[in-house]
Amino acid sequence: MNVSRDDVVLVDYPYSDRTGSKVRPCLVVQNDQNNRRLDDTIVVMFSSRTQYSSSEPTQLLITANSAAGQQAGLLFDSAVLCENIVTVDRSFVRRHIGTLPDGTMRDVDECLKASLGIQ
Repeated sequence: MNVSRDDVVLVDYPYSDRTGSKVRPCLVVQNDQNNRRLDDTIVVMFSSRTQYSSSEPTQLLITANSAAGQQAGLLFDSAVLCENIVTVDRSFVRRHIGTLPDGTMRDVDECLKASLGIQ
């Protein structure tokens, strides 16, 4: 499946210990040039566990009833977990469910910078 940066997609997301996977919403954070030329893409996952999103600089809360949450296709208040970055083959992408607006992507970029220690 073709993807673009800022796409919210359902991904067969692998467990970190590689014992299995779970289909969950993810955000494509890889640049579009690489999305066009590579078979893999880089994603971060969404989680309904939002308790740390207000204090953790690597997480961003998106409420389901906000404009960004509705555009993203989220069913629940969710945290974008930018500390959990994974490269997946695009064949693991099940379907597109939405996109994040530019302003929210700028906030995600700040969370990614915090996660990677980039100033």
